Amino acid sequence: MEVLTTAEMERADRLTIAAGTPGFALMMSAGQAVAEAAMDLAEEGPILVVAGPGNNGGDGFVAAAELAARGREVSVILLCERDSLQGDAASAARGWKYPVLPFNSHAIGRPALIIDALFGAGLDRAVKGEPLEMIEAINANGAPVLAVDLPSGINGTTGAVMGVAVRATETVTFFRRKPAHLLLPGRIHCGRVRVADIGIDAGVLEEIQPRTFENIPPVWRQSFPVPRIDGHKYDRGHAVVVSGGLAATGAARLSARGSLRAGAGLVTLASPRDALAVNASALSAVMVRAVDTVVEFAGMLGDKRFNTCVIGPGAGVGGRTRDLVLTALSMKRSLVLDADALTSFADAPDRLFEAIKDCHDPQVVLTPHEGEFPRLFSDISNKHPLRSKLGRVRAAAERSGAVVLLKGPDTVVASPEGRATIAANAPPWLATAGAGDVLSGMISGLLAQGVPAFEAASMGVWMHGEAAREAGPGLIAEDLPEVLPAVMRHLYDEFGIGY
Repeated sequence: MEVLTTAEMERADRLTIAAGTPGFALMMSAGQAVAEAAMDLAEEGPILVVAGPGNNGGDGFVAAAELAARGREVSVILLCERDSLQGDAASAARGWKYPVLPFNSHAIGRPALIIDALFGAGLDRAVKGEPLEMIEAINANGAPVLAVDLPSGINGTTGAVMGVAVRATETVTFFRRKPAHLLLPGRIHCGRVRVADIGIDAGVLEEIQPRTFENIPPVWRQSFPVPRIDGHKYDRGHAVVVSGGLAATGAARLSARGSLRAGAGLVTLASPRDALAVNASALSAVMVRAVDTVVEFAGMLGDKRFNTCVIGPGAGVGGRTRDLVLTALSMKRSLVLDADALTSFADAPDRLFEAIKDCHDPQVVLTPHEGEFPRLFSDISNKHPLRSKLGRVRAAAERSGAVVLLKGPDTVVASPEGRATIAANAPPWLATAGAGDVLSGMISGLLAQGVPAFEAASMGVWMHGEAAREAGPGLIAEDLPEVLPAVMRHLYDEFGIGY
């Protein structure tokens, strides 16, 4: 579940070697894992290994020798001169008793499988010259591709394409995933990812102390709010969702229903009076209360049973929404800010951040998409194509003092302290109008039950993706709350949460 940067993975290797496992033993295990994956991908036919000058190429040589020992027809193309290889890679090359082919794209031929062992995860500069031509030729060949550690051309920490990158059918990585296996566009280039055990003890993680995790239930299962058999709806909190005016009520209702389905004991929609009839006629289990002014909103929150708020979906951009947010923060309520609430602070983001930090132990989640993110964090937006989404969200969380959730097919959640999760379970049909409103509500439903903000945001993202999978193609936002019970059952039954 831990995700390691390239530097952290190198440290895991060093710690393992220092504990007595030779580096070449790790390379042998890695190459054998690649060979196993290659046998699965291509049961017959010739196999080509394209090897680079570093340890990634060494893994490729070990795989080539293992495959040849199993009777497969194998060829190796090497980027550099064989005699120039050093260290463990040189030892691995000595185990290959056959010639190597010149580094020429025409040497690829028509293999049944190409093993990409060219660069691996450590690439930090643009691919140029002959390697670029080779990668383009691999992609054009049509044969399935098995990437060693990461497709060549992908930066392991950021997931960026360094000019050009191999499009793999499958990727074999070692010990733990790297950010590029989860972040786009790297994840698209990886194909299926299998993680091989090569003899690195998980105890090294205690010294490395990674701060990034794949967003899956084992990361947050201990915080999941399981209702007690003797519990009551009032034990599970009361969420308030702020509605917009008469022409903009649907988003808040989607959010309110998401909150209730995620487990909030009660949910009330704070509705302007001109929209009260519309909201009341469209809601049943969600209550409706007339709230026009900030003073009325403050009066409502004077009842401490209202412990969580969602502000933003359809709320309108401007001073009123800004004042509602500042009121909720001043009254120290758990808070999810989305959409219009974020845009309302576009001209004064520091005012929002200062108000968040003035709260004692703030449980605040900001949920921008890529269009909204630069309105609050203009200098750390995605203007540079090689800038890491993970790094951007971490920086935003530290600056704002809130948990920041940057939506997308690779949604990242980060806390001000630097913990982060990356989700990879959202299907493409989740990109539909109103889905983000439901997500905001789901997170509020978890906050209402006392789940800390980082865990609530990470849970909400995972459940959101799983609900979309459950609903299937053709999903609309209204479907998401209705399939959440099936997701909950999955959590209870498959992951043993609450047992």
